[in-house]
Amino acid sequence: MLPHSVALGPFGRCVMMSVVPLQTVCMSSVENQRKPDARARPTANYESVRRTTERLCEDLSPEDCVPQSMLYASPVKWHIAHVTWFFETFVLETKLPGYQPFHPQYRILFNSYYNTVGAQHPRPLRGLLTRPSLTTVFDYRRHVDDHMMTLIEGGVDEDTADVIELGLHHEQQHQELLLMDVKHLFYANPMRPAYRRGKPQRPSREPGALKWLDYEGGVADIGAGCRGFAFDNERPRHSVLIDGFALANRPILNGEFRHFIDDDGYRRPELWLSDGWDRIRDEQWSAPLYWEQSDGEWQVFTLCGMQRLDDARPLVHCSYYEADAYARWAGARLPTEAEWERAAADVPIEGNFLEDEEFAPNSVEAVATGRPRQLFGDVWEWTQSPYTPYPGYLPVAGALGEYNGKFMCNQMVLRGGACVSPRLHVRKTYRNFFPPELRWQFGGFRLARDLG
Repeated sequence: MLPHSVALGPFGRCVMMSVVPLQTVCMSSVENQRKPDARARPTANYESVRRTTERLCEDLSPEDCVPQSMLYASPVKWHIAHVTWFFETFVLETKLPGYQPFHPQYRILFNSYYNTVGAQHPRPLRGLLTRPSLTTVFDYRRHVDDHMMTLIEGGVDEDTADVIELGLHHEQQHQELLLMDVKHLFYANPMRPAYRRGKPQRPSREPGALKWLDYEGGVADIGAGCRGFAFDNERPRHSVLIDGFALANRPILNGEFRHFIDDDGYRRPELWLSDGWDRIRDEQWSAPLYWEQSDGEWQVFTLCGMQRLDDARPLVHCSYYEADAYARWAGARLPTEAEWERAAADVPIEGNFLEDEEFAPNSVEAVATGRPRQLFGDVWEWTQSPYTPYPGYLPVAGALGEYNGKFMCNQMVLRGGACVSPRLHVRKTYRNFFPPELRWQFGGFRLARDLG
């Protein structure tokens, strides 16, 4: 067991559906340029977010927290320290008079990619950091939390509140990354250990045949407005012209993807983008990540251990290349992020998230609502949109401007959140992004097609 949380202050067949009319929320260009309302920032959530991270570590041993299973993953211990480094570097060192850093070398050891701040320990070598010990990292966390609460309880100005709120959302991102990385690490272990037994998964339900929802074309406004928290890459809100399109009412399921595999989908070059075809040949892909065949039956590795593959649950852990190849095989395509956000406009943010502690996608019973199901939670959904800046995009000034903008190249956008995403972290405008070949994130997809 890891050290307990620190003590802080108080605190099938396709059936056509009816056409859905285009509805937009218009905002003036002046409103779009205003700074987000920061009068009521959730600094009271500081303790809650920090303790959630610690709860995710409670079932891990110290040995679980050191290794790094691949370049894109990080050790649990590094995650714990890095999110603490964020508050120390961007809040305490600039906003709390007389603050003394816990250890001067931590500025390098736990810096991720902020070149403006200074040097970083090489990313591929994070798993070699046996020191500082895990106990010391939790001491570091306690040190920073004590000082953060002193600062918060004394009252903070609007700019400081903005940075604290960004830091909390940054930590929620790392809560999801921590679970992704633990899953990949445990899968590298021949014992296939379970991270946590978790709550019993809800019984599988019959999701029904895939159906299409039609959306008429027109001008729609997408992106975050002037109020409420959003990352800079979600702004400004702007108008886009969308042609009429149809969107699947649910994500693609495991059983549907098995038909693609059975139809030699991984051996048909005409279905694949060139880079994707090179990737599956070089890495010998024949199924999504974590799928295994045993005695002719498919099994899948989950955070709760190896389980029989459930055909009724949404597919997860596929790359953009696999999603695109399946869509081509099915005579469809992936939606653009503008189409996805257009469809999400009338859908509440409800679903299976990190707080549900199931840590795997759930099936949803077919219900004729006329709206897409499972847009939020369960699986991040690949779109066909490259991760690029919105018109008029301006990164945050200073070092925090490196948070999103510098990655706007060679990445694809995913939308909607997953079963390991914190519920309050997900928004309809949230733009997640990964390189198209990666599969360890909880990525799935739904189909789209043109009307006409």
